[in-house]
Amino acid sequence: MRGYFAQVRRAGFDIGLSTGRLSKAIFDVLLQLPPEVAPSKEIVVQHLGLLGQMSKTRDINAAWNSAKRQVVREHAERFYLDGKVLRRSSAMADRPRAEKLSAAGHRKLAALATKEGTTPDELLGRLIATRRAAKKRWRGAPSR
Repeated sequence: MRGYFAQVRRAGFDIGLSTGRLSKAIFDVLLQLPPEVAPSKEIVVQHLGLLGQMSKTRDINAAWNSAKRQVVREHAERFYLDGKVLRRSSAMADRPRAEKLSAAGHRKLAALATKEGTTPDELLGRLIATRRAAKKRWRGAPSR
């Protein structure tokens, strides 16, 4: 079967879909999955239908990596990355804690978050985003 699809591609038939658009489709499917379904690549490709079947494996893999990073960035309250594995977020107590943050650190983080009027997740998200932006500016500065 793989040889057949290779012949079809060599003949010039392709779905003509960029990795960016495929990533956007995967992102949309991830947001529509019910909470009881684990967000895995196989399930998402099944939900893509013919688009998922016709796409090349390398395109799907690249789009999956891009979409899972994007969904974690934009919907941190619903998803998080556990290493390379995409998982659904649940209560803060159920999430894996950073090994270096003590219980007192968590209390201080929660207190600071309530003082700022946000959740601890949102506060950490802003902190990480600010650090990444500062890191990019620092790397982009001209050397003397």
